[in-house]
Formats: sequence, C-alpha cells, structure tokens
Amino acid sequence: MEDIIVIVGPTGVGKTKCSVELAKKWNAEIINGDSVSIYKELNIGSAKPSIEEREGIPNHLMDIKEVDDDYTVFDYQRDCRQIIEEITSRGKRVIIVGGTGLYIKAALYNYQFTEGTTYKEYEELTNLEILEQIKKYKVELLPEVQNRKRLVRLLNKLENKEEITYEKDECLYPIHVIGLTCDRDLLYERINKRVENMMENGLLEEVESLKEKYPISRILKSGIGYKEFMDYFEKKKTLEEVVEEIKQNSRRYAKRQYTFFKHQFDTHWYEVDFENFQNTIDQIETDIKKRA
Repeated sequence: MEDIIVIVGPTGVGKTKCSVELAKKWNAEIINGDSVSIYKELNIGSAKPSIEEREGIPNHLMDIKEVDDDYTVFDYQRDCRQIIEEITSRGKRVIIVGGTGLYIKAALYNYQFTEGTTYKEYEELTNLEILEQIKKYKVELLPEVQNRKRLVRLLNKLENKEEITYEKDECLYPIHVIGLTCDRDLLYERINKRVENMMENGLLEEVESLKEKYPISRILKSGIGYKEFMDYFEKKKTLEEVVEEIKQNSRRYAKRQYTFFKHQFDTHWYEVDFENFQNTIDQIETDIKKRA
C-alpha cells in the first residue's frame, strides 16, 4: 500500500489547492478532514471548496450529513477507514486533507472509542474556559490550565460519563504528513481577509437561512464562522463585533492547529510560496519521490 498523504496546517494556508494539485499528479482521491465541511449547506463559513476548485477530483466525507444531524469522531473514524479501503481497492492513492487534527488522527491511529461517544476538541473555548467547565463537576484534582490536552480529555470523560480509552499511539497505515505553513503575520492577514470575503459572499445570509431551518443545530452553535452570529441575532453584538470575533477565533484556532500538528504527527513542514504556489507543489512532490 502506498503512503496515505495527509495534508494539514492552519486555516487559510492553501491545503485544498495543494491536495487537488497532488491528486491530479498521483491519480488520488481526497478524503475531507474538516469537521464542519462534513455538513451540507455549511458552505461559506466552512470555506468548503467549490465544485470548480475540486477540478473533478472525488472528495469523500464532504456534504454527507444534514445540519441538524450529530456526527462524532467515532463516526468519522469508521467512515474514513471504510473509504480508505474502497479507494485503495481500486488501485488509487488516498489524500486526506483538513484542519481537524483529532478526526484525522483517530482515523489513522488505533484510537479506541465507544460507539455513541461524542469526543470534542472544544475549539471555541480557551483553556481557562475549559477548566471552568470541569470545575462544575466538582473534580478534586484539576489539571494545569496550560495543559490543554489533559483539560480536553478530562472534560470529555466527564461529559460522556464514561472512560475513553487509548491504546498505545500506533499508526495503522503507512502515512506521509505534509504540513503547510507561512509567516504568522501573513497567515493572520490572510485569515482576516478570508473572513471579510466570506461576508462579501453572503455569510450572514447563509447563517440566517440555516438558523431558520435548523434552530437547535449543534454545529451552528459550535462551529467557528457560525456560532458567533448567535449574539448578533439576540441583539447582544453588532455585526462589526461579530466579524471581529470570527477573525479572532479563527486566528486562535490556527494557533491551536499548529500545536496539534507539530506534536501529534511526524509532520514535514513546507513554507508556502503564495506568489508561485507551483514551487511549493514541486518541492513536496520531489520529497515524496525521494521517500518512495
């Protein structure tokens, strides 16, 4: 089996474009690794690639669930592994691309979950806010506020009222992890501009429509780019404040994505050449050919 190519990195760094270019070169199919793009109708706020951007490359685990459906990391693990088998059985290569590190790692490593478990990253919460949630359960021994991994794991156990067990950190497939990066100031500038473009392309209208159709949707109340509008609808914040909050939450999320991908995978990092993206593609392709 050829290495599964995993393309990771913070939001707005060019993962989608990279995955499409490599898929065309290697006769590969793409599996979505973003937890929000799984849902239908969440298009603008998720920065889901358009049909044109996909350039005819099959994209799996995208637009598969309704907005009011629950879809957990357990579900993703099961579905992703099944699709990996299907793609490889046809003699094609697999590329997984996305920013939800927990989903991707759960699919590729021997994480053991109980069916029905809802495991969250709490990407919308700071470490201190997670700690405050844990305190509501009257836990005697609290993790250090700096240790996000322990905070997240403990809160999940408390919310699920059951043990989530992990076997040793063993990868089940041959993989090659590509990390895309760029200067932090440039990344934050790109994120801010991306949010502004979303607003120009109708993000407010998208969220208004979805809120009417799915008033109790969990993903609308937790996904970055969607949850921030709830205070606007309740007249607690102005639209300008909401836009700034989306930018801030997106930047914070990008920082946490870096941390996850640096510590959870053996990631090969590439500085993206936004002026000539082909240079980045050529460098990645050369390195992978050397590895083969």
